[in-house]
Amino acid sequence: MPFEMTVYMLRCSDGSYYVGSTKQEIEARVWEHNNLPLDGYTARRRPVSLVFTETYDRITDAIARERQLKGWSRRKKEALIALAYERLPELSRRGHLLPGAE
Repeated sequence: MPFEMTVYMLRCSDGSYYVGSTKQEIEARVWEHNNLPLDGYTARRRPVSLVFTETYDRITDAIARERQLKGWSRRKKEALIALAYERLPELSRRGHLLPGAE
C-alpha cells in the first residue's frame, strides 16, 4: 500500500479554521479533535467539522502545503473550501480590495 499523508482543514465551532496533516485515516483524526482530552486549538473550539482535504504521496509535500495553507487569509481558505480556484490569484495579492471598497 502506498504511503499517504492528508492535509486537512476543520471549521471550528467559533467559525475559525484549523489546518493540519495526518498519516492516519482522516475520519479517525477528526474524531480525535472532537473527543480526546487534549490541550490545543481545537479542544477549546469543539465541535469541529471537516471542510477540506488533499492527499499527498510525499510527507515533505504535505508539510509544505500545510504550512502554505496556515499562512493564508480566511477569505483565501474559504475560496479553497468552495473549490473556487479562479479566485485564489486575486486573493493572493497583497492589499486586495474587499467587496464594496473603493
